[in-house]
Order: sequence, then structure tokens, then C-alpha cells
Amino acid sequence: MVTTMPTLIDHLIKLTDHRDRELLDLTLAKALLDLTSIQRVVIARLMVDEEQKRWLDKVTLDAGGGGKVVDPLRADFKRLPRLDDEPDRVRCLQENAEIELAWAGQDGPRIYFYPLLDEVRDDERGVLEVHAGSVLDDGARLIIDQIHRVYRNMHVLLAYSDHDPLTGLLNRKSLDDTFYSAVLEELTSTSPGAGASTPSSAPQDAKPAEPERRHRVPPNYWLATIAVDHFQLLNDKHGHLLMEENTLLITRIMNNTFRTHDRLYRLGGDRFAALFHCPEESSAQNLLERLRDSIERFNFPQLSRVTVSIGFTRIQSDDTPDAALERSEQAIDYVQRNGYNQVCSHAGLLRRGFFGLVQRSGSVDVFQ
Repeated sequence: MVTTMPTLIDHLIKLTDHRDRELLDLTLAKALLDLTSIQRVVIARLMVDEEQKRWLDKVTLDAGGGGKVVDPLRADFKRLPRLDDEPDRVRCLQENAEIELAWAGQDGPRIYFYPLLDEVRDDERGVLEVHAGSVLDDGARLIIDQIHRVYRNMHVLLAYSDHDPLTGLLNRKSLDDTFYSAVLEELTSTSPGAGASTPSSAPQDAKPAEPERRHRVPPNYWLATIAVDHFQLLNDKHGHLLMEENTLLITRIMNNTFRTHDRLYRLGGDRFAALFHCPEESSAQNLLERLRDSIERFNFPQLSRVTVSIGFTRIQSDDTPDAALERSEQAIDYVQRNGYNQVCSHAGLLRRGFFGLVQRSGSVDVFQ
């Protein structure tokens, strides 16, 4: 049986075939390794937490077949390299241009740094790092430029389709994809999950199989739903435009409370959601209490005081977004029947005997 190496067209098709932005990074790295003689590709993302900036090597692939893909949700932020530990990456972002580093003589190995994306928020910035055994020729540079442009264009298109136009947060439609890719889905042969390795025995030109969901008990992922208290009354009293302005302020508080790699959503109207990783229930409770307190103490224009009710749940084995949302909604229902402006864990309410097991809604979308 005759096998052929993947062509530029083959990889362009793969790059434009994704609905998940997380898989774009892996596809970009594989394309560059297949189509050029480079030795390694690293895609490094800038991570921001409480104004500290660090580097996460999200994708690292070698020409020999080794490498890893790291889930940002599970990265230990404090163990990552600090921003200034990688001065060449910093210079690449500051100059918004290619940086060439010759680290073993004029004709020896090179590292090329490229700004990963163009015109993005600080918390989405990153660097494409290409390691080569010698100076790249014009043909290799052209291929890198072409593939990189397609990657950028696809990133922009997918970002437009899966974000809420008012707040810039992820929208309800994107929750299904990010839920499975971050929490429950392990892809055949390569995975965007935490610490996943790329098998060295997998042929570089093999066509990836359809994603196969292998459910497992996820390690401490949580889904929280945040409801603005008395939202409709406030909207009727103060008007739609003012409520949009205050929705943006709530979004800012959420962005300042959560880490940049946590997934934040606007589900529509008065509802927000967060998908995040915490070691235990008490840590998740404390994080959400901090959010609730920050919103309560903020001086909103013309409204003065706004409060939120928050329900959250641990993601379970064989879970679905609808089932997890339903549990967090049950917790919010309890909060709103008992005074609003509180944070409640669904599991905590179960332990206290307030309601029985949740009846899953199947494919029904809670927020349609």
C-alpha cells in the first residue's frame, strides 16, 4: 500500500475543519512539522493571574514524534516560568514581529519566534516558537507564513462565533464544546487534556480519527451559574441601555476574579457561568464568595447596589452540560427562595437534605 506525505492542501483542510479553537494549536504544530524540516514547534500562551504574567507551553511537538499538550485549566500557575524568564518571547510580543535567535553560531541551530495572534487581548497573547537545525530557507519561511495566516484567520472566525457580542465572554453555544474538551473528552492518539502526550509511534501523516469520548471522573472541575438578582425589575425600572452598561461592569469583575484560563460564559439576560478547576469544594466556594462580595460592594451607576445568586456543582463522570447546569440552577433556586445574594453548592444542599437527585433534562437546553 502506497502512502503519501500530507500536502499543504491537506493541512489547510484540517486547519479549517475545526469548531474548537483549542484544537487549532495542535493542528498548527503538526502541520509545520509535516511540511518543513524543522525540529520542534512550541506554542506558548501568556497566562495572567492577579496581575502576574507567566508562560504556559501549551503545545510542544518534536519532529521525532514526542511532545505534549497541556490543559490550561489544570496548569499550576505558580510553577510556570515568569514573563521575564523568556526575554526573546517578550521582545517578539513587544515588537509584534518575527525574532530570530542564533544560539550556536551563524550557521547553526536557530529558534524563530512569531506573535501567535494579532490584535487580541493581553490574556489571549502567545508566541509560536519554531526550532530549526540551521537557517530556514525561503521555502520553509513561506510555508510557515501561509499556515500561520490560515490559523489566525480561523481563530478570528471561531472567536466571533463562540463569544457573546456584548461582553466578549463565551456564549451558551460554545459551552458544549469547551465542556467536553476541557473536562470529559480524550481524543484518540492526541488529546488537549492535561499533560497529554503525543505517541511517538503515531504516523505524522495519519488521518486523525473521529473524536471518541472516553468519559472518566474529572479531577475537580466545577461549573457555576451566576444569576443577577431582580434583573428584570432593574431592567424595567432603569432601562435596557443602563443594564447593558452594568452587565459589562459585572463582566469586568468576573474577569478580575477568575484566572485567565478559566472559562467564563454569558448565557443570556441575567445569567453567567464559569467552568473552572479547584482542588476541593471549599476552594470553589471561597472563589465564588469572593466574586459575590466584589459585586455586592461595587458602586454601579444609578443602581448603587447589585447582588448575585450563585449555584455551583462538581462535574461528574458521564456528565453533560445540561445536567451540570440543571444542578447549579437548582442551587440558585434555593438561594433565591431564601433571600438571594448567597453562594450554594448543589452537593452541600443534598447533604443537608433539601432535595433529591436531579432529574437530567437529556438534550433539552435549559437556557433556550
